[in-house]
Amino acid sequence: MIVYKNILNRKIKVGLVGCGRISANHFGSIEQLSEHLELRAVCDIDAKTLATHSKKYNVAAYDDIQSMLHDEDLDLVVLCTPSGLHPEQTILAAKHGVNILTEKPMATRWTDGLRMVKACDEAGVRLFVVKQNRRNATLQLLKKAIEKRRFGRIYNVSLNVFWTRPQDYYDQGNGWRGTWEFDGGAFMNQASHYIDLLDWLIGPVESVMSYTATQARDIEAEDSGVAAIKWRSGAMGTLNVCMLTYPKNLEGSITILGETGTARIGGVAVNQVQEWQFENHLPEDDEIKSASYATTSVYGFGHPLYYENVISTLRGDTLPETDGRSGLKSLELLIAMYRSAKDGVKVSLPLEL
Repeated sequence: MIVYKNILNRKIKVGLVGCGRISANHFGSIEQLSEHLELRAVCDIDAKTLATHSKKYNVAAYDDIQSMLHDEDLDLVVLCTPSGLHPEQTILAAKHGVNILTEKPMATRWTDGLRMVKACDEAGVRLFVVKQNRRNATLQLLKKAIEKRRFGRIYNVSLNVFWTRPQDYYDQGNGWRGTWEFDGGAFMNQASHYIDLLDWLIGPVESVMSYTATQARDIEAEDSGVAAIKWRSGAMGTLNVCMLTYPKNLEGSITILGETGTARIGGVAVNQVQEWQFENHLPEDDEIKSASYATTSVYGFGHPLYYENVISTLRGDTLPETDGRSGLKSLELLIAMYRSAKDGVKVSLPLEL
């Protein structure tokens, strides 16, 4: 049994690595929860970006994570770096006895994800994997409906991620976007949170069969992909992902069809309850209108809520919503889809027994 050290009677000291696109959500969450969190340092390999954020937040600046971990007395390191860098950075932080919060996906390779969990277990530190979409009010309603078995037997599930990522998106950031080593493609990066819903909402997956293609963008990985999924419960479904939608992000949705219920959460990023019909009416059905929200960001507004769970976990008051092992579940699905597309075969899960 792993015994974790709780952080009590003081602020949790945070260092953030990678001041790019997604970091704004983390900086904002840390500021919003400043009663509990204290940003102590930032790290980035781009000198200009590093100087900007160091000055803005009045914290120490580092151009490499090793120096930051050595010099700063941190409780939590936040990884907003390219996905392929997460494993070694996580293992390094664990060796320094620092808890880790990493953006999705936790890794780009299955074996790397396993190494991350093992390193954190051995060091007795927490590994948090950001899955902020789970905290969306719309998806919380859907999760509750499934837990109450309001759908009866679930027959069919459909997930669509129809967004746009122009070539200049992939060209920024020193050329790591869209590479197999550091990023992955539409499945692993843009659709990662939606693939997470396959297990979190519906349950263990039995097998997947997928196709991927690089149809228009000049990148190593795929800009589009489809998958057929079968769950152990007998439910079947599809995943349809395209980063070539004209002229802008169109849809991020999940539709569930069951014997006593039908629901569709859509909008640009699962932010609107578009269908909600069940055999019996319950009080939470009156929350449908208030659960839907407007958004111009595909990230949603779940990061502060996710950080609240991190804080409570590090205080010893609760358990993590998505730890390393939970992160492995969606990584396993991703790897299974890529293996299927590469080899042209159905891939069964789990990948290892």
